[in-house]
Amino acid sequence: MSITLHIEALLFASDKPVTIKELLDCFDKTTDLNVSKKDIQDAIETISHKYESSEFAIQIKKIAEGYTFMTKPEFHNTIAEFLKLSSQKKLSTTALETLSIIAYKQPVTKSEMESIRGVNSDYTVQKLLEKELVVLVGRNEGPGRPLLYGTSKKFMNYFGLKTIADLPRIRDFQELENSIGDPETIEITDGK
Repeated sequence: MSITLHIEALLFASDKPVTIKELLDCFDKTTDLNVSKKDIQDAIETISHKYESSEFAIQIKKIAEGYTFMTKPEFHNTIAEFLKLSSQKKLSTTALETLSIIAYKQPVTKSEMESIRGVNSDYTVQKLLEKELVVLVGRNEGPGRPLLYGTSKKFMNYFGLKTIADLPRIRDFQELENSIGDPETIEITDGK
């Protein structure tokens, strides 16, 4: 039996993205096969090509340094309705605000988050830790050595990101200040 089928079964069975290192470790412990990193990458590419066909509703995606099966985008609305994901998986506005501060400013202390938001963030940070979207990444060297927070692999998976660099740039969200109307249609004249 080829390693491709083993990898396909492992990706299907796993509830999280599987890294190449995890696959190598698994083959090392369960088979007598001499499997290399290149063998695994080639097998993943073969599986990916197989599922690119329009005959399949799923695909292989690289997320958070690992590989996983995901449904193709054209089926997301159907699945969301069936699973009622829109009501069960929503984060509150407060949680999204705090999470975005952590994502863009990490590593960040709770006092830095609170100075940006203007309110206490204890409860929200605790909930984000419980959901495993945020992790402790160390301590600041400043007075009192406060805890530093950052995003987790589960955060990357939740938002479908490969790396933090895939986050939208902050300037993409900023609107033009002191302007009226649609910036695409504003004409600049010489006062005439």
